[in-house]
Amino acid sequence: MGALENPKDRLRYWKPLPLHVQLWVEVSLLIAFGLIMVYSASSIPALKKFSDSSYYLKRELFCIAIGFSLMFTLSRVPYRSFKKYSGPLMLTMLAMLTVVLIPGVGVKINHARRWLRVGPLHIQPAEYAKVVWVLFLSSALVRKQERIKQPRVSFWPYLILCGVFCVLLLKEPDFGTVFMFVLLMVIMMAVTGVPFRCFFLMAPFGAFAFYRMVFRVPYRLKRWEAFLNPWVDPLYSGYQLIQGWIAVGSGGLWGKGLGAGQEKLLYLPESYTDFILAVIGEELGFLGILLTCVLFLFLFLTGLGISRDAPDYFGSTLAMGLTMLISLEALLNMGVVLGLVPTKGTALPFISYGGSAFVASCIAAGMLLSIAGSCEKRADNFD
Repeated sequence: MGALENPKDRLRYWKPLPLHVQLWVEVSLLIAFGLIMVYSASSIPALKKFSDSSYYLKRELFCIAIGFSLMFTLSRVPYRSFKKYSGPLMLTMLAMLTVVLIPGVGVKINHARRWLRVGPLHIQPAEYAKVVWVLFLSSALVRKQERIKQPRVSFWPYLILCGVFCVLLLKEPDFGTVFMFVLLMVIMMAVTGVPFRCFFLMAPFGAFAFYRMVFRVPYRLKRWEAFLNPWVDPLYSGYQLIQGWIAVGSGGLWGKGLGAGQEKLLYLPESYTDFILAVIGEELGFLGILLTCVLFLFLFLTGLGISRDAPDYFGSTLAMGLTMLISLEALLNMGVVLGLVPTKGTALPFISYGGSAFVASCIAAGMLLSIAGSCEKRADNFD
């Protein structure tokens, strides 16, 4: 991984454009598509709540301006310089996830204390913590490659650190981010060569923790039961999933037409955030959902290409982690809307309305673009 004899020969096999250009195009298409769908899905809720149908559109444009600026800036920074900031950034994230739990400091919305108020903005530290977690693991595991087979060096310290983060996240509570933290850790440890026996040792503890976090917490248990059969409680725990199914099913193959959806008329909760895929399905039909999946598939393949052709092992590992972060979040969101996984508040990257989640995805894309630019420079050296 990341050690090709001649990257240009291998890249010519499948890429229609240079990797960094491909990534720019894919991310830009997702953002443009998301902007259209956010306006379509949010105009009625915005009109009812703020008497301005474009309220959420204006805020999304502001987030896009910030996200694009950060993405462009990071794409111009040599990715190797990210490594030296991984430790300080981890400490910063730990501090922010602790501060957000303090009453009067952290902002509580819908029974969850996940946000910090910075002027008119609400910042959700957990979204940025996922990107920093990938960066930190990439830097630490690559640095310890010579002793990667020793669990006391490559496994237990990071498992303990992950546990600390998970405890803080569960206090918010944010079970979805806990799941992503653990999954990203397992994936990155697997690709860097941590012995598989470590994962087998972790499995019983993971199963017990899952049982305690889901089946011993009443509201999560209701979500689980609604996932298995939403019709048990169709007016409460199963309501959102049922409305999402109605939206997707009523769209058919071609959809009702852009802007013609009915579920967004205050029937479907979170229609412009977590369940925006349901609005896509209703208005653009199966083909709209297929288009969304294809765009994310292309982004995933481009990310794998960047990981494969990165100039060094750190770049390769970091690109893999960032690609998996974006792709898994997209997959999880789609699974929730389609009823394939239990309902969880996860944004669809680059498409859902939401400041911190959107900006964090742009930061991840900017770091990927930095690695992609190095891939192209390296390939040019073989001319």
